[in-house]
Amino acid sequence: MLRIREVKTKVGSRSVQVIRYSDGKRIIVKHVGTGNTDEELVSLKEIARSYIEAISLQTALFRDTVSQPDDTVTLSQCEYLGFHYGFLYDVLKALQDQIGYTAVADAMLTDLVIIRVVEPASKLRSIELMDTYFGIRHRRQRYYESAPQWLSLKDIIEKQTLHFVQQEYSFDFSLLFYDVTTLYFETFESDDLRKTGFSKDGKSQQPQILVALMVTQDGFPIAYEVFAGNTFEGHTMLPVIEAFIRKHKVRHFTVVADAAMISATNIAALRQASIHYIVGARLGNIPAQLLNSIDQSLPREDGKIIRLKTENGYLICSFSKQRYKKDKYEMEKQIEKARLLLGQPSKASKIKFLKTEEAKITLNEELIDKTIKLLGVKGYYTDIAEQVADSKTIIERYHDLYKVEQAFRISKNDLKTRPIFHFREEPIQLHLLICFMALAVSKHIELKTQTSIRAFITECKKMTDARLRNKITKKEIRMRAEPSPLLRRMLAKFTRPH
Repeated sequence: MLRIREVKTKVGSRSVQVIRYSDGKRIIVKHVGTGNTDEELVSLKEIARSYIEAISLQTALFRDTVSQPDDTVTLSQCEYLGFHYGFLYDVLKALQDQIGYTAVADAMLTDLVIIRVVEPASKLRSIELMDTYFGIRHRRQRYYESAPQWLSLKDIIEKQTLHFVQQEYSFDFSLLFYDVTTLYFETFESDDLRKTGFSKDGKSQQPQILVALMVTQDGFPIAYEVFAGNTFEGHTMLPVIEAFIRKHKVRHFTVVADAAMISATNIAALRQASIHYIVGARLGNIPAQLLNSIDQSLPREDGKIIRLKTENGYLICSFSKQRYKKDKYEMEKQIEKARLLLGQPSKASKIKFLKTEEAKITLNEELIDKTIKLLGVKGYYTDIAEQVADSKTIIERYHDLYKVEQAFRISKNDLKTRPIFHFREEPIQLHLLICFMALAVSKHIELKTQTSIRAFITECKKMTDARLRNKITKKEIRMRAEPSPLLRRMLAKFTRPH
């Protein structure tokens, strides 16, 4: 049995040793150190006990009755190994537990979500970063084995997200916001999913996919779908909404979407499904009679609103002085450019206010007149009657559509959803699933703390776990920094912080 021995030295200090007896002889197993004060001796004896427990896997039966800290150690007897962001990991894991992801997804998938929030990278690089940042190790082979199973979790993850939003943010299906974006690939090779099309990233020469996203009025993502890159965005809304209705057995709600989604077919289908809608109106395409009605009915005073009944539902039009100034500036700039290019046929083909008649290029006076009538005017279609929601409320609801754009911004910029480096459909779908989960976690953080996800991560990173190794026992010791007052205030805003 190993014991602790205290020996007085010739110079008056005291030495602490770990010893054992064999055949009546005392054998020094480890010289722990020499101390001059009672505090130093307490520390040395604690180190000796830790050494005995580590070596012999036994607990000392008798300890001094003096109160001692369990992890007392002097820095001179330790070596610095580095640090981990253990607290950041604990917080992001706890938030996934709040949402319910840890109940339906395994540890490796939720860890990939954490890395996507902290430092977006490829999946294999993410595995390396988990070890670097958190000291958590996952085998690459485990990723390849698990990835096919994770693909089946999309519906479960969306259902869990929806349940959380209903509980935490009182979501009641009354308003759903819908929009699409494009995500491009770092390649020029297309396939059935990755196709070239109109790119919102300015990458029209590279294949892309179309991603549709549905968010709540708070901007919280609850569902997404993926379409081939050459799909017209106006054709995506109905399949996504109908699938959502079937999946969640929703009876009545209102969808808010931008002008690209409007068409007679879409509106007819929405009405047939008893789905209320608020969509942007492309006033440049309306019939001349309707344009004249707007021109005659709408006072050109800031904030004035009119409501007209049309085949597409009620058309609500509002006038803004600020919008008028912007539209007028843009129109005059385009007309000036058109006049300059009147005598240059090779450059005039795509100029807005030019037209060709009998091989002669002239100014399009009709279009200029139409544009002048619409300066400062913005239109919205809805089927919601005035007594249910007045026109001002309809416009306010439509303006909340920026929250979908904000979700896309977080996804593209903070979570680095694009560009995509995968080349097969299964990895692409898995990439989007991880990004969707990371977006939900990020949005939850932003809504609760009222700060950006980057600012929150930066504050959490200040609270590190220093890693020290006891030179004697070889055991690793971790010392966690104290949270800042700002971080404490942030965490206090969560229902169950961590």
